[in-house]
Amino acid sequence: MRPFVYREAVARGISGWVLNAGDGVHVEAWAADAAALDAFVGALSANAPAAAKVENVSVTPLEGEGPRAQDGHDRPSGFRIVASEDQTAHTTLVSPDIATCPDCVHELFDPTDRRFHYPFINCTNCGPRFTIIRDLPYDRPKTSMAAFPMCPRCAREYADPADRRFHAQPDACFTCGPHLTWREEASTGSGDEPRVPAVGATCEESDAIIGRCAHLLAAGSIVAIKGLGGFHLACNAGNDAAVRELRRRKRRSNKPLAVMMRTLDEVRGVCKVDDAEAALLTGSVRPIVLLRRRVQMGSEPTGDGPEPMLAEAVAWNLPELGVMLPHTPLQHLLLAACGERGVHALVMTSGNLSEEPIEVDDELAWEHLVASGIADALLGNDRAILSRYDDSVVRIVAGEPLPVRRARGFAPMPLSLPACPARTGSDPFVPGAAPVVLACGSEQKATIALTREVDDGKAQCFLSQHIGDVENGETFSAWTEARARLQSLFDLTPTALACDLHPGYLPSQWAREQARKQGLPLIEVQHHHAHIASVLAEHNEPGPVVGIALDGTGAGTDGTVWGGEILVADLAGFERTTHLATWRLPGGAASVRDARRNAYALLMAHGLLDHAGAASLLERMDEPTRKVTATMVERGINSPLTSSMGRFLDALAALLGIRDQATYEGEPAIQLEAAAWRAAIRSQAAGITLPLRGGVLDPAPLLRAVLDGIAAGADPNLLAWQAHDAVATGFADAAINIARERRLDTVALSGGCFMNRLLLCRMWRLLEQRGLRALVPHTVPVNDGCIAYGQAAVARARGI
Repeated sequence: MRPFVYREAVARGISGWVLNAGDGVHVEAWAADAAALDAFVGALSANAPAAAKVENVSVTPLEGEGPRAQDGHDRPSGFRIVASEDQTAHTTLVSPDIATCPDCVHELFDPTDRRFHYPFINCTNCGPRFTIIRDLPYDRPKTSMAAFPMCPRCAREYADPADRRFHAQPDACFTCGPHLTWREEASTGSGDEPRVPAVGATCEESDAIIGRCAHLLAAGSIVAIKGLGGFHLACNAGNDAAVRELRRRKRRSNKPLAVMMRTLDEVRGVCKVDDAEAALLTGSVRPIVLLRRRVQMGSEPTGDGPEPMLAEAVAWNLPELGVMLPHTPLQHLLLAACGERGVHALVMTSGNLSEEPIEVDDELAWEHLVASGIADALLGNDRAILSRYDDSVVRIVAGEPLPVRRARGFAPMPLSLPACPARTGSDPFVPGAAPVVLACGSEQKATIALTREVDDGKAQCFLSQHIGDVENGETFSAWTEARARLQSLFDLTPTALACDLHPGYLPSQWAREQARKQGLPLIEVQHHHAHIASVLAEHNEPGPVVGIALDGTGAGTDGTVWGGEILVADLAGFERTTHLATWRLPGGAASVRDARRNAYALLMAHGLLDHAGAASLLERMDEPTRKVTATMVERGINSPLTSSMGRFLDALAALLGIRDQATYEGEPAIQLEAAAWRAAIRSQAAGITLPLRGGVLDPAPLLRAVLDGIAAGADPNLLAWQAHDAVATGFADAAINIARERRLDTVALSGGCFMNRLLLCRMWRLLEQRGLRALVPHTVPVNDGCIAYGQAAVARARGI
């Protein structure tokens, strides 16, 4: 920000200084021309660079007049940048990492440029930020670049206001900056290849490392590659054997894999890309974008541009593909080198075993990824990663972004929280302290949120990057690390804790223990209320609204497992008005993994096991499994009651023979959606719904219709479409009736089931056709990645 302020001041003939402080950027400016000062102040917001976020500009007149101080002496002329200070509160916003800008990409491939092929090229407009920051204010000594003193040429650029690298903290070159490192298993070489250097200290050595990596990828090997926030595991996305081997080693048999391509034209060869999707792919963040596939995996693509053929095993038969373009200089260089060897797309998946945190340390990555047999080689570097970050994932729906995973490029930029009720003397916050809520989030797709009050009664909410599923010691350690980093970097000490109502979630257990130890107030927030609250907070909507929360699981206030809910809610509270009819889930998590047991119990609850259409399901279950399942349901043994829409969709997938077992979260329901997209006719309503009986949505008519279709030999894809339409219609009709009764005009949609594009769009359309305003999240995920944000909003709204 300081270089930008400097240039704006100099352009207007303004004198003064600018510095970084913990609480923001401080500027003192003076000029004889008051109009020039006014224009300067206006430009600070209007012309701010893309990497900056100016929340407000506070102006305080200096004593004296123009260039003459109050004591009669002239103020010094000229504008300068002064050394940062750290005597103020840490309220400065920290920029996320920024994708390599076009100017740096041009220099990267310009043989006459001194940074030709330098894998860490950057400037004030791009490069690493949050992943290298150790503390505020943001200056090189407080980053992992402190280990790399600038050479004279880089130092001159850094000090030159006319240079694009003026005060670019990660500025470096081959002479003074980070370098690539290379290690590979001895078994990958044939013995006659030229020696590959261990460190890319020169352009030639660095090119040799990248060339060797591209050679191995083209030959079908798997390489661990260090990125901005952690390691990727990469292989040739067009080599089916390589992709299947990566799945075997990573223990990720079916979950779709993301790919990286070099150009937008190549992406368009295999996916449909609209303008909004293209802007995301090529912008300053460059997340993984979920795109509608143009061709099936394993088939030859069609179109005019360069078209990589993708292996069937990349995403199997799913209708969407996660794609990103290069966002680091190394990735640009590697994709170019791979292209020269006939490889036009790489699988780039997180560098970890499934369900474990992404690796960030080179030595541990070698131990956990290469020595353990997952990867064949490791392309690292000697710049430390200080914050663990996965790639962000975004989908465009109706022209608007819907985040699926909020991480690199987005976090930790703060979100706004609405103004709260006036505080009273009964507040349980720590007396004399500014209220700070630490919201601990959910167990799956976990995030953490910290709040900071601002002057207008609103608050900033620092929502962490996606952490993962906090179900084991490794991911809980990553959760703890992210929490400590947020608290330290923004100098925030919690005065209250918020957590999920579920008794078994590790973050919730930690919150309860800390509340007890520290004597802090604890706000336990019901899971689906947090979902709806996150939508309200994002849209600055006070409520009440009708909230439709559809997901896999959430502890209800009645001791059952919720997940198919219609609430009337504001930020402070909610009323459960309607829900999907409950049934027993035999074995709990066992039925999540084996959808056949779930489907059996669902049919049993509605007296439909004897229907002819159930025969196929029963034949796929051996007799002991059927007997044990029936006994567990009848006696209520480890069989919680649930109203979960996620589990309901899983059961339908098993009933239709689409998917019996879940190898990753929600797989049967995801395959059910894929089948529905394959239906030849999706233009007209199915004529089936979920009738509302006393606040309960009854799925029996839908189940009976599906069984009738199976018995009649109907297309399973068409039945899958009809099931989606029935669910969307049933919940939309119920929400419309509630809105009419309560005189409400807004419906908020949240929960992991709305990652189902078909279900979301159908329900959204039905609601708006009836004149209701449908709100969906655009800055936080619709899945459990929003829970911490919702918890923070609820805690503040309750006046604590």
